[in-house]
Amino acid sequence: MPKRKSRVVKVGYVSVGGGNPIVVQSMTDTDTADAKATVSQVKLLADAGSELVRVTVNDDGAAKAVPEIRKRLNDLGCNVPIIGDFHFNGHRLLKDYPETAKTLAKFRINPGNVGRGPRHDDNFRTFIEIAKELNKPVRIGVNAGSLDPDVLIKKMDANSKRPNPLSGDEVEREALVESAMASAEAAVSLGLPEDKIIISCKVSRLPQMVEAYREIARRCDIPLHLGLTEAGMGNKALVATTSALSVLLYEGIGDTIRCSLTPEPGGNRANEVRLCQDILQALDLRTFRPAVTACPGCGRTTSTLFRELAQDIQTHLDRKMPEWKSAYPGAASLRVAVMGCVVNGPGESRVANIGISLPGSGEAPKAPVFIDGQRATFLEGPTIATDFIAMVESYVQKRWG
Repeated sequence: MPKRKSRVVKVGYVSVGGGNPIVVQSMTDTDTADAKATVSQVKLLADAGSELVRVTVNDDGAAKAVPEIRKRLNDLGCNVPIIGDFHFNGHRLLKDYPETAKTLAKFRINPGNVGRGPRHDDNFRTFIEIAKELNKPVRIGVNAGSLDPDVLIKKMDANSKRPNPLSGDEVEREALVESAMASAEAAVSLGLPEDKIIISCKVSRLPQMVEAYREIARRCDIPLHLGLTEAGMGNKALVATTSALSVLLYEGIGDTIRCSLTPEPGGNRANEVRLCQDILQALDLRTFRPAVTACPGCGRTTSTLFRELAQDIQTHLDRKMPEWKSAYPGAASLRVAVMGCVVNGPGESRVANIGISLPGSGEAPKAPVFIDGQRATFLEGPTIATDFIAMVESYVQKRWG
């Protein structure tokens, strides 16, 4: 499906929208006032491939720390743009800490958390005027869990008067879209250029989230940040996030994404970055690392050799990729097949750049290796794994060296 056309918004040196590659972003979970811990995690996320990193700016301590965090990251050679996440008091913190406002590459505002009634409008105006003065982009980030209550109440009242009232989820979706669109229009009316606005409309329920983004995409050309918020933990989070983002991305909707996974205690925060990359690569929207095709195994493959080899190959490729990025441009597109028997093995190996079809149970102990669709050799004996890895290394050097 064709990509939705959106305008370009510059976030630091990163271009979002306008047909540019979909941007991967993440967020720290450290206390931003702890500059050392926050710098460490920002670098972890950036090294994993996060192209934008958001930090919480929720109090004076966090606001004071932002310039120091930026300086330390620069000293480490990490120039990833830093986004400030503001709720409730962003208008005050940006005003009280002008150096922080200058340092951040983008501001995130939640229109549901800037006050009620007149205070809402005054606080929103202050926020937008600071962004306009500093030429900073703003993400208007609407969340179902913190939806502007005034908007929701109006929608509920109007719904009660309909001949056929909508469901609660449908009314909430309408309110989410209305809050996002009205806030974007208000920002423009206050003088913020149209190419300084990004919208997100995050919900934890997949159907509601997808429909909300579809409606916003239909109504404007503002770049969209996608995310299934509060996705949870484990397989549930992986499946729900992948499903939600994939539906929209396949329809051409979305310019930047985040996977809001809840890490296991002591887990790696960067796993959410890897999931973003895997989703984009699976949809053939971007390429980040070599791909290994491996069969799931069956009664013909009672040996664990092909599984061990597939794991060894993936580990080897992941370890080598940082070096290959500079030494062998293009190696990220490498496709390797490690198959377990002759049923699908030769076919999958032929369509990979380099592939091996290991002997299944009871088959001749020889493994054909295919390079660019042609059978190149047979491997056998106890050194099949090391021999095949050496052939992969040789292929990368010859192809992209």
